[in-house]
Amino acid sequence: MITLQPFQRTHMKKLIEWIDSPEFLLQWGGPIFTYPLDEKQIERYMEEPDRYIYSVVDQETETIIGHISLGRIDRANRSARVGKVLVGDPSARGKGVGERMMREILAIAFDDMKLHRVSLGVFSFNEPAIACYEKVSFKRDGLLRDLRKMGDDYWSLWEMSMLEDEWKENRSSER
Repeated sequence: MITLQPFQRTHMKKLIEWIDSPEFLLQWGGPIFTYPLDEKQIERYMEEPDRYIYSVVDQETETIIGHISLGRIDRANRSARVGKVLVGDPSARGKGVGERMMREILAIAFDDMKLHRVSLGVFSFNEPAIACYEKVSFKRDGLLRDLRKMGDDYWSLWEMSMLEDEWKENRSSER
């Protein structure tokens, strides 16, 4: 099992260690970060208002194995955006950790914050992440073609979302 704990400055080194290439940084953090990731960039990220940033902790070993955030919180429209999703510890990948992380952040968004809509973006080639998001009931809203340039290539991004009724239905089917 995992738990989400508020991200602390003491967690920065682990996060920096996981982001090992410009390509991976763009996938994880988008264009707001530059490679190599450093503490100053993370501090700016932590200072942004209306953003909840979490470290993902393996409850059995009490080690940090990932990262996730909930930002762009719009209380008037009851919406937010999941971002910076990362199962950073390679030994934790492929074991359902991503799905559990998503369920935890969605419980915060829908159950605790009473939001109506949660969205995210994922590059079209990241098939494992897309499968994870669809498994927890995210729907594809549309493809933003050739959105980001990386080297000589362009990357397209799927916009995905979930509504509160879909979350409730997903929760009731789990029981």
